Amino acid sequence: QVQLVESGGGLVQAGGSLRLSCAHSGRTFSRYAMGWFRQAPGKEREFVAAINSSGGSTRYADSVKGRFTISRDNTKNTVYLQMNSLIPEDAAVYYCTAGAGPGPYSGASNYNIWGQGTQVTVSS
Repeated sequence: QVQLVESGGGLVQAGGSLRLSCAHSGRTFSRYAMGWFRQAPGKEREFVAAINSSGGSTRYADSVKGRFTISRDNTKNTVYLQMNSLIPEDAAVYYCTAGAGPGPYSGASNYNIWGQGTQVTVSS
């Protein structure tokens, strides 16, 4: 069974950067659309960024456009989320997710594999 393992979360000051990584355990990573969602305390899980299976197309939430970049390396079975100019509102648990099909998808219903999440904390 495919598993997703996120890493790279932590504490950063406002204005700083973090890069999240998500390792996919399966052999068919290049067939999956990948995405990142986040959930802050007391809020619903929300879409952050997505990338299609080949890496040639991406999609972002308006709140992160111009600050976050999603990318993937199909030779390493890994998807990344580079987060720059972080603000306190970006603090949340970030989840990596995978879905069958080309993507990129912004809807959570398009994804059926989820990681455990990694905490991002932004101090002001």
